[in-house]
Amino acid sequence: MSAHQDPFTQVAELTTQLRHHEYLYYGMDAPEITDAQYDALMNELKALEAAHPELLSPDSPTQRVGGRPAEGFQKVPHSRPMLSLDNAYNAEELADWDRRVHELAGNLPVKYIAELKLDGLSLALHYEIGTDGNARLVRGLTRGDGSIGEDVTSNVRTMKSIPLTIPAARLKKSGLIDQHDQHAIEIRGEIVMPLATFKKANAEREAAGLAPAANPRNFAAGTIRTLDPNIVAQRRLDFYAYFLILNGEYNPAGQHATLETLTALGFRVNPHRDTFSTPEQLMTFIDKAEAERETLGYEIDGVVIKVDSQTTQLRLGYTGRAPRWAIAYKYTARAGITQVLEIQVTVGRTGKLTPLAVLKPVSIGGTTVVRAGLFNADEVARLGVRTGSWVKVERGGDVIPKIAEVVPRPETDAGIPEAAEPFQMPDHCPVCGTLAEHTEGEVDTYCINIDCPARLVQSLLYFSHRGVMNIEGLGEALVVQLLNSGLVKSIADLYTLTEEQLLTLERVGKKSAESLLTQIEKSKDAGLARVLMGLGIPFVGERTAELLAAEFGTVQAVENASQEDLEKVQEVGPKVAASVHDFFQNEPNRALVTRLAELGLKLTAEKKQRTTQLEGLTFVLTGTFPTLSREEAKEKIESAGGKVSGSVSKKTNYVVAGEEAGSKLTKAQELKIEIIDEPKLLELLTQKPPAHLS
Repeated sequence: MSAHQDPFTQVAELTTQLRHHEYLYYGMDAPEITDAQYDALMNELKALEAAHPELLSPDSPTQRVGGRPAEGFQKVPHSRPMLSLDNAYNAEELADWDRRVHELAGNLPVKYIAELKLDGLSLALHYEIGTDGNARLVRGLTRGDGSIGEDVTSNVRTMKSIPLTIPAARLKKSGLIDQHDQHAIEIRGEIVMPLATFKKANAEREAAGLAPAANPRNFAAGTIRTLDPNIVAQRRLDFYAYFLILNGEYNPAGQHATLETLTALGFRVNPHRDTFSTPEQLMTFIDKAEAERETLGYEIDGVVIKVDSQTTQLRLGYTGRAPRWAIAYKYTARAGITQVLEIQVTVGRTGKLTPLAVLKPVSIGGTTVVRAGLFNADEVARLGVRTGSWVKVERGGDVIPKIAEVVPRPETDAGIPEAAEPFQMPDHCPVCGTLAEHTEGEVDTYCINIDCPARLVQSLLYFSHRGVMNIEGLGEALVVQLLNSGLVKSIADLYTLTEEQLLTLERVGKKSAESLLTQIEKSKDAGLARVLMGLGIPFVGERTAELLAAEFGTVQAVENASQEDLEKVQEVGPKVAASVHDFFQNEPNRALVTRLAELGLKLTAEKKQRTTQLEGLTFVLTGTFPTLSREEAKEKIESAGGKVSGSVSKKTNYVVAGEEAGSKLTKAQELKIEIIDEPKLLELLTQKPPAHLS
C-alpha cells in the first residue's frame, strides 16, 4: 500500500482486504495468505485507526475483540419462533416420516436436502442495509425459549466466522437487493466449538485445578453467554449458517438455494450436504456421515433432513412445536466395554452426593473415557454395578458418559476382582464429614452443610452468576484462589473482602480488585428472590424463588413458614416445600442467612397482590398471541387465581389459542372445550370473581 495515500483511502483498502481474507478463511476454508500476513494487515489498520480515530467505524475488523464486560443480556423476541425438530432413530421411522410428507404434500414435488446436525447452539443474526448498500450486523440472539432470545451481539461480534458487514456487491450478486429490495436480513445457524479448542481449554482448566467442561456444546453455550467479549474471542467459536430470513419470511427459493446464497454472502456453510428423493438415499448419506464423524473436528449428533421446496414446506406446515417438513435423524450413542476400577462419591453445588465410576481407560469415538456418571444409588442398584464390574459405556459427546449395562466378565480378564458387597451411599459427606440427609421415598442423598468445601467452588460460581447475584469478574480461577488462600470459607465471606486481600492474589491488579468489590457491593440490592436462588436450595430455581419471594415478602417469613404454608404457594408442591423447609431447619443455613442480612444484603421483596377472578379455572395456552408472550399470559392467569396446564384434558376450562396453534387446539375441539383468544382472556381477567368467592 502506498504511503502517499490519504488515511481514509488506506483504512478503506485495508478494511476491504481484511474482510476478503476473513471470507476466504472462515467462510470458504481457502486462505490466500498466512496468519502472520493477516496479522500484519490487522496491525496496520489498528495503527491507522489509533492515529485517526474519526475513521474508526463500529464494523471495522479491529472491533471484533475488546470492550468492557456487559451488565447483562436483554431478552428480545424472535422475528419468527426458533422451533425444535421431531426425531427419527432408525430407517423405519424415517420411512414413516417420508410417507407422511408425501401424503400431506399431495401433488407437490418432494425433494429432500440432508445436512449434518451440528451439536452446538442456535443463533439468529440480524443485519440491516444502510444507504451505502452494505448490510451491517445489528443484533445476535440466542435461541432462548424459541420465542424470546438473549441479545449477545457484543459476543458474536468477536467471532471471525460471522461477517460484521455483508458488502453491497455480494448482496446484489445474490439477487437479494434487486429481487426483494430487502432492508432486514436474518441469518440463522449453529455455533460450535471445534474439538481441538475444547480439548485445549479443558487441559487448561484441569491444570488450574478446575473440573473439565462437560462437552463442547455446553462449553460453547456458556462461552457465548459470558458477559466478557474477550473470553468469547479467546475461545474461537465457529458459526455455520443454515437459514435465511428476508423481512421476516424464509427465502422463497428453497433450502438448497438458500445454502448457496449464504455461501455467496460470506457465511460458513457446512459442506457435508446433498439432495435426495428417497429414504433409502437418505440412509446412505446418514450412514456415511456417521462413519466420518470422528474426522470432522467438531461434534455432530445426527443429520437434519428438510423438504427443499418452500412451496411444499408451506403446504406441510407445522405442529405445535416443530415443522412437518423437517426431521432430525439422531445417532445412537457411541459405546465401549471396560472395567469399573472404583466407585467414588462426588458432592455437587446443592450438596447432592453422586456416585461416579472410575474406569479402566477405554477409547470411545476417538476420546479416551476414564469416568462415567451413575446418577444415584438407585441407578447403581438397578444396573448392578460394583467395583470390578465389566460394563458397557455410552458416550454421546459428553466428557462424563453413562454406564448402559453390566456385561459378562471376559474369560481372559486379568483385572481387579468384583467387590463382594454391593455399593452403598455413605452416611456422611465424604468431604466435610457432615451427616448426609436422605428423605424417605427420594432417590437422592445430600450434604446439608452449605459451607462444605466440595460445594463451595460451584456454589460461589452459581451465586455470582449473572442470572443470580450478577457478580461479574468472579470467575472459576479467582474462586479457586479465594478458597485456597482461606479468604473465603462461606458465601458470606465475599462481602467482607477488602482490596488489600484481593491484591495478594495472583494476577489480581488494583483495577480488577476495585471492579470486583464494586460488583459485590452492587449485588447486595439483588433482592430476596435472587438470594433464595443463590443459596442452592434443592429444587429452587428462578421461578420458584420468585414465587416464594412474592408470597412471603421477607426471608424471615420464608424461614419460619411450615411445610403446609409453603405448599400453599402456587406451583410449589410437597417435594419443593419439604426441601425449602428442611433447608431452613438446618442451623448453619439459618446462620448464613442471618449473616448475609447483617452484611447489608436486601432480603425483602414486594408481596404480590393476587386476585381471584379465575379461581378454580384451568387454562391451556397454544400458539403465538398478538401482544402477550406465553410467560406473560401464564403470569396473568396465575395472578388471578387460575391454573395453567401443559396439556388439554376434560378438566381444562379454556384453551387460549393464538396464531399457529397446534395439536392442543385440535384436542380441545375434540373434547368440546371452549376456545378463546387473547382479547377474551383479557376480558376474563377484568370480570368479577366467581360467585362462590365473592
